[in-house]
Amino acid sequence: MALLPALVLFSGGQDSTTCLAWALERFSPVETVGFNYGQRHIAELEARPKIRARLGEISERWQSRLGDDHLLPIDTLKAIGRTAMTDEIAFRVGRDGLPNTFVPGRNLFFLTAAAAIGYRRAIHDLVGGMCETDYSGYPDCRNDTLVSMQQTLTLGLASDVRVHTPLMRIDKAATWSLAKTLGGDDLVQLIVEETVTCYRADRTHRHDWGYGCSDCPACVLRARGFAKFISA
Repeated sequence: MALLPALVLFSGGQDSTTCLAWALERFSPVETVGFNYGQRHIAELEARPKIRARLGEISERWQSRLGDDHLLPIDTLKAIGRTAMTDEIAFRVGRDGLPNTFVPGRNLFFLTAAAAIGYRRAIHDLVGGMCETDYSGYPDCRNDTLVSMQQTLTLGLASDVRVHTPLMRIDKAATWSLAKTLGGDDLVQLIVEETVTCYRADRTHRHDWGYGCSDCPACVLRARGFAKFISA
Protein backbone atom coordinates (compact mmCIF):
# COMPACT_ATOMS: atom_id res chain seq x y z
CA MET A 1 0.00 0.00 0.00
CA ALA A 2 1.38 3.41 -0.98
CA LEU A 3 2.36 5.76 1.83
CA LEU A 4 0.78 9.18 2.22
CA PRO A 5 2.81 12.39 1.92
CA ALA A 6 3.45 14.61 4.94
CA LEU A 7 4.76 18.08 5.72
CA VAL A 8 6.96 18.51 8.82
CA LEU A 9 7.31 21.83 10.64
CA PHE A 10 11.12 21.72 10.75
CA SER A 11 13.02 24.41 12.63
CA GLY A 12 16.46 22.82 12.85
CA GLY A 13 16.08 22.06 16.56
CA GLN A 14 16.12 18.81 18.50
CA ASP A 15 12.38 18.26 18.64
CA SER A 16 11.61 18.96 14.99
CA THR A 17 14.56 16.81 13.86
CA THR A 18 13.22 13.91 15.91
CA CYS A 19 9.77 14.50 14.42
CA LEU A 20 11.24 14.55 10.92
CA ALA A 21 12.82 11.14 11.51
CA TRP A 22 9.50 9.92 12.93
CA ALA A 23 7.68 11.10 9.81
CA LEU A 24 10.24 9.52 7.48
CA GLU A 25 9.37 6.15 9.00
CA ARG A 26 5.65 6.59 8.30
CA PHE A 27 5.10 8.85 5.27
CA SER A 28 6.46 9.41 1.78
CA PRO A 29 7.37 11.82 0.44
CA VAL A 30 8.10 13.93 3.50
CA GLU A 31 8.45 17.64 2.81
CA THR A 32 9.66 20.19 5.34
CA VAL A 33 8.83 23.80 6.10
CA GLY A 34 10.75 26.31 8.20
CA PHE A 35 9.90 29.84 9.25
CA ASN A 36 12.01 32.96 9.52
CA TYR A 37 10.08 35.02 12.03
CA GLY A 38 12.95 37.20 13.19
CA GLN A 39 14.09 34.80 15.89
CA ARG A 40 17.28 35.65 17.76
CA HIS A 41 18.52 32.08 17.31
CA ILE A 42 18.38 32.28 13.54
CA ALA A 43 21.31 29.84 13.43
CA GLU A 44 18.67 27.12 13.58
CA LEU A 45 17.64 28.02 10.03
CA GLU A 46 21.24 27.64 8.88
CA ALA A 47 21.33 24.16 10.44
CA ARG A 48 18.28 22.90 8.52
CA PRO A 49 19.95 21.92 5.20
CA LYS A 50 22.85 20.24 7.04
CA ILE A 51 20.45 18.15 9.10
CA ARG A 52 18.38 17.15 6.08
CA ALA A 53 21.54 16.02 4.28
CA ARG A 54 22.80 14.07 7.28
CA LEU A 55 19.47 12.29 7.73
CA GLY A 56 19.85 10.96 4.22
CA GLU A 57 23.26 9.58 5.16
CA ILE A 58 21.82 7.74 8.17
CA SER A 59 19.21 5.87 6.14
CA GLU A 60 18.85 5.25 2.42
CA ARG A 61 15.12 4.80 2.99
CA TRP A 62 14.91 8.22 4.61
CA GLN A 63 16.88 9.69 1.72
CA SER A 64 14.45 8.24 -0.80
CA ARG A 65 11.46 9.60 1.12
CA LEU A 66 12.75 13.10 1.84
CA GLY A 67 10.97 15.63 -0.36
CA ASP A 68 11.09 19.36 -0.97
CA ASP A 69 11.95 22.00 1.61
CA HIS A 70 10.16 25.33 2.05
CA LEU A 71 11.33 28.38 4.00
CA LEU A 72 8.77 31.11 4.67
CA PRO A 73 9.16 34.61 6.15
CA ILE A 74 6.66 35.53 8.84
CA ASP A 75 7.73 39.08 9.65
CA THR A 76 4.53 39.80 11.56
CA LEU A 77 5.78 38.03 14.70
CA LYS A 78 8.94 40.16 14.78
CA ALA A 79 6.92 43.30 14.15
CA ILE A 80 4.64 42.51 17.09
CA GLY A 81 7.77 41.89 19.17
CA ARG A 82 8.25 42.26 22.90
CA THR A 83 9.38 38.66 23.37
CA ALA A 84 12.79 37.31 24.33
CA MET A 85 12.73 35.18 21.19
CA THR A 86 12.61 38.15 18.83
CA ASP A 87 14.06 41.05 20.84
CA GLU A 88 17.27 41.54 22.81
CA ILE A 89 15.68 41.37 26.25
CA ALA A 90 16.50 39.21 29.26
CA PHE A 91 14.68 35.95 29.89
CA ARG A 92 12.08 36.30 32.63
CA VAL A 93 8.55 35.32 33.63
CA GLY A 94 5.88 37.88 32.75
CA ARG A 95 2.93 39.13 34.75
CA ASP A 96 0.72 36.55 33.03
CA GLY A 97 2.86 33.75 34.47
CA LEU A 98 4.30 32.81 31.09
CA PRO A 99 8.00 33.12 30.22
CA ASN A 100 8.73 36.01 27.89
CA THR A 101 10.04 33.47 25.37
CA PHE A 102 6.39 32.85 24.53
CA VAL A 103 5.67 34.27 21.07
CA PRO A 104 1.88 34.79 20.99
CA GLY A 105 0.25 32.88 18.18
CA ARG A 106 3.49 31.46 16.77
CA ASN A 107 2.34 27.86 16.36
CA LEU A 108 -1.03 29.07 15.09
CA PHE A 109 0.74 31.08 12.38
CA PHE A 110 3.01 28.13 11.58
CA LEU A 111 0.21 25.61 11.27
CA THR A 112 -1.92 27.92 9.14
CA ALA A 113 0.96 28.51 6.73
CA ALA A 114 1.87 24.82 6.68
CA ALA A 115 -1.73 23.81 5.99
CA ALA A 116 -1.87 26.29 3.11
CA ILE A 117 1.26 24.77 1.59
CA GLY A 118 -0.22 21.33 2.13
CA TYR A 119 -3.43 22.38 0.40
CA ARG A 120 -1.50 23.47 -2.69
CA ARG A 121 0.56 20.26 -2.71
CA ALA A 122 -2.21 17.77 -1.82
CA ILE A 123 -0.65 17.03 1.58
CA HIS A 124 -3.11 16.48 4.42
CA ASP A 125 -0.76 15.32 7.18
CA LEU A 126 1.20 17.91 9.16
CA VAL A 127 3.80 16.94 11.78
CA GLY A 128 4.97 19.25 14.57
CA GLY A 129 7.15 19.00 17.66
CA MET A 130 4.71 20.59 20.11
CA CYS A 131 4.74 19.05 23.57
CA GLU A 132 2.78 19.74 26.75
CA THR A 133 4.72 17.36 29.03
CA ASP A 134 8.12 19.03 29.26
CA TYR A 135 7.56 22.63 28.21
CA SER A 136 7.31 26.21 29.45
CA GLY A 137 3.54 26.51 29.63
CA TYR A 138 3.03 27.87 26.13
CA PRO A 139 -0.72 27.62 25.44
CA ASP A 140 -0.16 26.96 21.73
CA CYS A 141 1.75 23.76 22.60
CA ARG A 142 -1.18 22.17 24.44
CA ASN A 143 -2.98 19.20 22.96
CA ASP A 144 -6.37 20.92 23.24
CA THR A 145 -5.05 23.79 21.15
CA LEU A 146 -3.71 21.49 18.46
CA VAL A 147 -6.90 19.43 18.30
CA SER A 148 -8.92 22.61 17.92
CA MET A 149 -6.51 23.97 15.31
CA GLN A 150 -6.82 20.78 13.27
CA GLN A 151 -10.59 21.18 13.21
CA THR A 152 -10.36 24.87 12.31
CA LEU A 153 -7.96 24.23 9.44
CA THR A 154 -10.10 21.40 8.12
CA LEU A 155 -13.16 23.63 8.15
CA GLY A 156 -11.36 26.70 6.81
CA LEU A 157 -9.79 24.85 3.89
CA ALA A 158 -12.73 22.52 3.26
CA SER A 159 -10.11 19.78 3.14
CA ASP A 160 -8.98 17.21 5.67
CA VAL A 161 -6.02 18.35 7.78
CA ARG A 162 -4.41 15.95 10.23
CA VAL A 163 -1.97 17.37 12.79
CA HIS A 164 0.45 14.81 14.26
CA THR A 165 2.37 15.65 17.45
CA PRO A 166 4.50 12.60 18.33
CA LEU A 167 6.17 14.37 21.28
CA MET A 168 2.99 15.68 22.89
CA ARG A 169 2.90 13.23 25.82
CA ILE A 170 6.61 12.58 26.40
CA ASP A 171 9.34 14.45 28.25
CA LYS A 172 12.71 15.54 26.89
CA ALA A 173 14.48 12.38 28.06
CA ALA A 174 11.92 10.30 26.16
CA THR A 175 12.49 12.49 23.11
CA TRP A 176 16.18 11.52 23.19
CA SER A 177 15.11 7.88 23.57
CA LEU A 178 12.73 8.16 20.63
CA ALA A 179 15.55 9.52 18.47
CA LYS A 180 17.71 6.52 19.37
CA THR A 181 14.88 4.12 18.58
CA LEU A 182 14.34 5.76 15.20
CA GLY A 183 17.92 6.24 14.06
CA GLY A 184 20.23 4.69 16.63
CA ASP A 185 23.37 6.38 17.87
CA ASP A 186 23.83 8.05 14.49
CA LEU A 187 20.66 10.10 14.91
CA VAL A 188 21.46 10.92 18.54
CA GLN A 189 24.90 12.14 17.48
CA LEU A 190 23.42 14.19 14.65
CA ILE A 191 21.08 15.89 17.11
CA VAL A 192 23.96 16.57 19.50
CA GLU A 193 26.25 18.04 16.85
CA GLU A 194 23.97 19.86 14.43
CA THR A 195 20.62 20.86 15.96
CA VAL A 196 20.19 24.32 17.47
CA THR A 197 18.15 24.58 20.66
CA CYS A 198 19.87 27.43 22.52
CA TYR A 199 17.85 30.65 22.51
CA ARG A 200 21.13 32.57 22.23
CA ALA A 201 22.27 30.39 19.32
CA ASP A 202 25.56 29.70 21.13
CA ARG A 203 27.69 27.48 18.90
CA THR A 204 30.96 27.95 20.77
CA HIS A 205 30.33 26.04 24.01
CA ARG A 206 30.18 22.25 23.45
CA HIS A 207 28.53 20.00 26.05
CA ASP A 208 27.74 16.29 26.03
CA TRP A 209 24.17 17.21 24.97
CA GLY A 210 25.30 19.60 22.22
CA TYR A 211 26.12 23.28 21.77
CA GLY A 212 24.59 26.04 23.84
CA CYS A 213 24.93 28.69 26.51
CA SER A 214 23.75 26.14 29.14
CA ASP A 215 21.63 28.62 31.10
CA CYS A 216 18.79 29.75 28.82
CA PRO A 217 15.52 27.85 29.39
CA ALA A 218 15.95 25.73 26.25
CA CYS A 219 19.48 24.64 27.15
CA VAL A 220 18.48 23.77 30.71
CA LEU A 221 15.63 21.59 29.46
CA ARG A 222 17.77 19.87 26.84
CA ALA A 223 20.63 19.21 29.25
CA ARG A 224 18.34 17.87 31.96
CA GLY A 225 16.64 15.53 29.49
CA PHE A 226 19.95 14.26 28.13
CA ALA A 227 21.25 13.51 31.63
CA LYS A 228 18.13 11.50 32.40
CA PHE A 229 18.37 9.72 29.04
CA ILE A 230 21.96 8.54 29.44
CA SER A 231 21.43 7.46 33.05
CA ALA A 232 18.39 5.32 32.25
